[in-house]
Amino acid sequence: QLQLVESGGGLVQPGGSLRLSCAASGFTLTSYATGWFRQVPGKEREGVSCISYRGDMTNYADSVKGRFTISRDNAKNTVYLQITNLKPEDTAVYYCAARPTTRLGCTIQVPAYDYWGQGTQVTVSS
Repeated sequence: QLQLVESGGGLVQPGGSLRLSCAASGFTLTSYATGWFRQVPGKEREGVSCISYRGDMTNYADSVKGRFTISRDNAKNTVYLQITNLKPEDTAVYYCAARPTTRLGCTIQVPAYDYWGQGTQVTVSS
């Protein structure tokens, strides 16, 4: 059974850092592009970052460039999202998602992804 499980969320003060993890089971991430997305109540889910199936290309939303870093550990079959200089507007439920592909690059468009995790809450507040 294909499954994605996020972890690492929590309550952080502005300016702080977090590392979110997305552990995959039932499939191998090296055949899937993987993305991180976030959603706040009443708003649409938005893409923040993605990594290609090869792991050699990444993409970021303009709002997070320079603060978010996506990476992957093939041995652990896990994708990470390192977040620094957290801002209150980063408060959201963060989801990871995967899509099988052989295309180079990756997209942060929500409809492109087939498999989703359950999300992890990130709250930035003093």
